[in-house]
Amino acid sequence: MATEKLKIGDKAPDFNLIGVDDKFYSLDSFKDKKLLCVIFSCNHCPYVKAYEDRIISIQKEFEKDLQIVAINSNDEVNYPEDSFEEMKKRAKEKGFNFPYLRDADQKVAEAYGATHTPEIFLFDSERKLQYHGKIDDNWNYPNQVKEHYLRNAIKSLLEGKEVEVKETYSIGCTIKWKVG
Repeated sequence: MATEKLKIGDKAPDFNLIGVDDKFYSLDSFKDKKLLCVIFSCNHCPYVKAYEDRIISIQKEFEKDLQIVAINSNDEVNYPEDSFEEMKKRAKEKGFNFPYLRDADQKVAEAYGATHTPEIFLFDSERKLQYHGKIDDNWNYPNQVKEHYLRNAIKSLLEGKEVEVKETYSIGCTIKWKVG
């Protein structure tokens, strides 16, 4: 279970995880992108489901400079809907335009200090954390969003400016940690 959260300015912990395309990904896989957004995600959480279309939209909007990576760290024994096979189905069904990776041993979630799905970690070109928290201020009603935290952070970094809101509290379901 995660105990230490990454702090603003911390380097992104590396990983080597399999994606739903059966390829392995690490931080180096995305070195050609100015920004990297790691999102701890899953299949079953209603908050994640509410945000999937927005995540796809953000990736599309900033595809030249940004790479989003979704990581599912949930225990698949007690939550079979979060298994690797179910992840493959979900990614295909939704048309994910970003890698969806499996953190089966939960070590990546621990390294990042992730606790929720969806939980956002946005890194700059040096892979230092510049924003952590939630995507925006209205998970349930996309048309009523007033604060676009992630989009604003991305735009600021691409314009060479400091991120105004560096952290928000994470909302969503808790990561389902393995027992024992």
